[in-house]
Amino acid sequence: MPAHEFTLDDLKRILREGAGADDAIDLDGDILDTDFESLGYESLAMLETGGRIEREFDITLDDDVLTDAKTPRELIEAVNTMLVPARIG
Repeated sequence: MPAHEFTLDDLKRILREGAGADDAIDLDGDILDTDFESLGYESLAMLETGGRIEREFDITLDDDVLTDAKTPRELIEAVNTMLVPARIG
């Protein structure tokens, strides 16, 4: 898979595909700094999301990335940090 920048659109697509979306939550709104729990994504959904990110972007996320990243912004930044070596080499 291509190692392009991981964007909010990528994350929203993966969240919807892997764990679905609560109709009460508007993922198209300003969610960058909203914690995942408030968005309706518990630990199991985040594990599924992490697995999908790893497969699609051909990276391995550290075990603590999904527990430390509390918001979409934090997860996007963590994934993009992992993609930097892939873009260089």
